[in-house]
Amino acid sequence: MIEFLIGVDGGGSGTRVRLARTDGVEVAEGVSGPSGLMHGIDNAWAAVEEAAAMAFRAADMAFPDKSTIAIGLGLAGVHNKQWAAAFLAANPGYAKVALESDGHTTVLGAHRGQPGAIIALGTGSVGEVKLANGRHVEVGGWGFPAGDEASGAWMGLRAINHVQQVLDGRMPADDFATDVAQACGGSEDVPRNAIQNWLAKATQTNYAQLARIVLAHGDSNENARAILLEAGRQVERMANALDATRTLPIALCGGLATPLRPYLPATVLARTVQAQGDSAAGALRLIHAALINMNSQWSRA
Repeated sequence: MIEFLIGVDGGGSGTRVRLARTDGVEVAEGVSGPSGLMHGIDNAWAAVEEAAAMAFRAADMAFPDKSTIAIGLGLAGVHNKQWAAAFLAANPGYAKVALESDGHTTVLGAHRGQPGAIIALGTGSVGEVKLANGRHVEVGGWGFPAGDEASGAWMGLRAINHVQQVLDGRMPADDFATDVAQACGGSEDVPRNAIQNWLAKATQTNYAQLARIVLAHGDSNENARAILLEAGRQVERMANALDATRTLPIALCGGLATPLRPYLPATVLARTVQAQGDSAAGALRLIHAALINMNSQWSRA
């Protein structure tokens, strides 16, 4: 018998879970490291398990038998069908698993299951809309480095390119380039070698960590500001692609949603609303709906 529901928001930088009873009452939360499927199936499940265990500890409960838990997950990397299938096949014993992209669950959380759109801006980026007919449509989210426009990693990639041009003498030196270079281990003595070593090892998360430097220089440096303004234009393109009628509410989500607001076009800001819930809340809605559907099928059998 299912006694608990878990909603999981798993991305490239970390994992958050929401623990609830089957009556919908939320009792605790937990966090852990990345569970995006690009980090590997075993790593993803390990991060989910760690965050779930933390949630039960926070609720002052022992971790129960997994056959009493139904889990809904919104994970980065689900669009790779092989990864998604492998993840589901590796279910460590949960009674029911519902898996969708983190964009899908973010829409469900932001608009409490009602029609609306989201643009999630964090380590990566993605836009998704739930239309009035219930269909979900996604834009962006192609993954770093080819896509994920306006994301932290996208900004970091442009920041390190600026450093490269400064070190080559293609652009004049500035404080922005100095701060980015230092964050990547560069120094005045051996900047090129240090930067190349950093590039050889850098992950999407490493690039995303440079976004804070871009934002810190946005008011004072034209090169940093240009990156941020282009991020704003990319957000506008996603918004228009999600809803050409420009009538549905759009919630901006993720760690960069608020810092990027000063750089968004006014036409986008006029369409935005406050998110009413997050991706973990949406994942709870996802698994709750899956259980209702399962029970409905049983009753018709």
